[in-house]
Amino acid sequence: QVKLVESGGGLVQPGGSLRLSCAASGFTFSSSSMSWYRQAPGKEREFVARITAPGGSTNYAESVKGRFTISRDNAKNTLYLQMNSLRPEDTAVYYCTAVPPPSYRLYWGQGTQVTVSS
Repeated sequence: QVKLVESGGGLVQPGGSLRLSCAASGFTFSSSSMSWYRQAPGKEREFVARITAPGGSTNYAESVKGRFTISRDNAKNTLYLQMNSLRPEDTAVYYCTAVPPPSYRLYWGQGTQVTVSS
């Protein structure tokens, strides 16, 4: 069955960096577009970044463009989100998602907390 496990969250000061990971299993990772979403307290879940398969094209929310980088390692079945120049407004639970063929059903991980605070 599809399983997505995020890790790498934590507490970081404004201006700092974190790298999130999402370990995937139960499907052909290299064939699935993957995304990161986040949900801040009291707010709706929002799109952060996407990387397609197999081409690896990326797109980002305007709020993170130039600061965050999404990438994937198909050999390790792992998705990454490198987050630099973090701001307090980046505080949220971060989720990875997969839409593997042939069903293209959307799967979610359990999330990892990122807190940006001094």
